[in-house]
Amino acid sequence: MNVLVTGGMGYIGSHTCIQMIDAGMNPVILDNLYNSKNTVLERIEKVSGVKPTFIEGDVRNKSLVVDVLKAHNIDAVIHFAGLKAVGESVQKPLEYYDNNVNGTLVLVDAMRDCDVKTLVFSSSATVYGDPASVPITEDFPTSATNPYGRSKLMVEECLTDFQKANPDWSITLLRYFNPVGSHPTGELGEDPQGIPNNLMPFVSQVAVGRREFLSVFGHDYPTKDGTGVRDYIHVMDLSDGHVAALQKVGSKQGLHVYNLGTGNGYSVLDMVKAFEAASGKEVPYQLVDRRPGDIAECWADPAKATKELGWQAIRTLEEMTADTWRWQSKNPQGYPES
Repeated sequence: MNVLVTGGMGYIGSHTCIQMIDAGMNPVILDNLYNSKNTVLERIEKVSGVKPTFIEGDVRNKSLVVDVLKAHNIDAVIHFAGLKAVGESVQKPLEYYDNNVNGTLVLVDAMRDCDVKTLVFSSSATVYGDPASVPITEDFPTSATNPYGRSKLMVEECLTDFQKANPDWSITLLRYFNPVGSHPTGELGEDPQGIPNNLMPFVSQVAVGRREFLSVFGHDYPTKDGTGVRDYIHVMDLSDGHVAALQKVGSKQGLHVYNLGTGNGYSVLDMVKAFEAASGKEVPYQLVDRRPGDIAECWADPAKATKELGWQAIRTLEEMTADTWRWQSKNPQGYPES
């Protein structure tokens, strides 16, 4: 199976490429390197033994996407490419709608022109807004509390309408919870450009000495220790979920929606303590005010993905934190420049 992977040089995309190669698939990467580095390609080759085809370019360039789809005889597309920082989306809503919404529409238009009818979309648990209860199932009402979440929700609605109008397409919406961890070799991991927006890269940068302390946003939530609770999922489990989606429903016409999470909620302080245990490093932190748009708790009911895809998260909290530390300690400054 030849699969176009947009944003395949990014954190989740690169790990998924490795798991695809392991499953006998052929990933073809399209990435504009806005938030990633081209040295990722060498790491994918080092770990998998295969160097995927890489095209530097933007998913909003329709003629380029058409050329890639045709030249590489693409059977399916996994669409990761997009901007993903909640805070930045509040400052730059137009850029988020252009990248995330318009980018997807251009991609699907190109797929339609090339008769490629299988799409797996990288969505997010942010589409559940502030859920009334937990755990969250796929039939919960959707809403958004920031432009990033709204862009993901808009894309889901666009793809839902498109699939209704084109019932011979297979479109899968994968709603991620909180990806953490890295490849167990420590060769690939999360390498945010600038100040990290997610908890674990920030924790690991404090541990490795790049940052002085962790700011814990909110300590008065109605949770066991007052800090926010999330469903953290190992990036390798998340990557396996994409492979399972292609294998199980990629050739099945219809709209398929799945939560990818563990079904467990961990607080911020749970994660800090687990990371300290895995790394042997102290992580100094300060308790500060809540961030606007953040919610108290959020975790998945992943039963549907288990039942229909035969997939479940199998990696432990200890593996998530140990693998994060292995990546960060081997690569204190992230990926090298080319």
